[in-house]
Amino acid sequence: MKITDIRCVPVLCPRKRAFGGVTKTALGPAAYSDYTIVFVETDANIIGLGEVDSVFKRRGSLLHHDLTTALVPAVVGEDPFRIAWIVQKMDRALDGVEEAKAGIEMALWDIVGKALDTPVYNLLGGKIRDRIPLSYSIPFGPPEEMAELACERVKWGHRTIKVKVGSEDSARDIAAVKLIRKAIGPGVKLRVDGNMGWQTAKQAIQIIRAMEEHNLELVEQPLPAYDLDGMAEVRRSIAVPLMADESIRNPRSAMQVIQREAADIANVYVTEAGGLLNASRIIAMCEAAGMPCMIGSMPEFGIGTAAQIHLGVAMTNLGPDSDTCGVLYHEEDLLKSPLRIENGFSYPPEGPGLGVEIDMTILESWRQAAATAGH
Repeated sequence: MKITDIRCVPVLCPRKRAFGGVTKTALGPAAYSDYTIVFVETDANIIGLGEVDSVFKRRGSLLHHDLTTALVPAVVGEDPFRIAWIVQKMDRALDGVEEAKAGIEMALWDIVGKALDTPVYNLLGGKIRDRIPLSYSIPFGPPEEMAELACERVKWGHRTIKVKVGSEDSARDIAAVKLIRKAIGPGVKLRVDGNMGWQTAKQAIQIIRAMEEHNLELVEQPLPAYDLDGMAEVRRSIAVPLMADESIRNPRSAMQVIQREAADIANVYVTEAGGLLNASRIIAMCEAAGMPCMIGSMPEFGIGTAAQIHLGVAMTNLGPDSDTCGVLYHEEDLLKSPLRIENGFSYPPEGPGLGVEIDMTILESWRQAAATAGH
């Protein structure tokens, strides 16, 4: 089998329930998800689906340019079963920009699963579990509205709430955590995510200690990704587990986090890792080091979320509740049949490959929205 063509379609979809119309975290504001949908075509008439997501500065048209100018020429003509080889070719063609590579790579798994008539989770070793428990993230906003949204998600079945902190107003962050804990009660797990928002270990430790009295489950990425010494200092100084997110972008950075003892837990992304293969490598590395992992979200549309779920049900060291529910953060999704996400759990599609199909009418409306916006 050979790859004959790769089509890359820029799309734009509004985010759901953004306070003031914009979802805000320490990474910045986002009213829309400007992503790219990938179709990898083969001479066997099997088409693999992927998506390219990013919340970082390089997104939208920049990632589309990376795909079409560097990655597509490197991949067309290859055998889609040779996933590791194709990943190496993409790495040689383009340094970094793992989000773009992930869109093509997850489509390869979709092709292989369809060719073998089996779900992707079987290609990853088979199911360890039937479903994944979910966390739900609360963005910056008025503390009262943040607490209202947290209660709403608990009623929908979520038993873990993640509060986005790391804003310039630490007093507001602390007040939000206090109010949300009071609103959701003691039986729901509560974690906070700094998204690299604090600049020094001293600052992070001071703020986290003020939040610890509200029974935190864990603290995620308080400092910039490169500051592993600071992360290690925070880890030694607080009473709750520390989870690395942006510090883990590939197997090499995961090894550095492990060696520097900069985290207790790893938040692993299919997109940030460059696809399922590297995400699996990171997870295996963390398991060998005794570090549990969870699956993180950009947030994705249905294709990327399906890839996450296939990985999550097959991994042996799944720890804290995961973020495999990206579709919940958007006004709509582009799948013909929605993913099963209910009562605080996500379930893998059972069809061959990723097990999803695209609603072309929705895709076209999203494509037109991206074109109108100049993406």
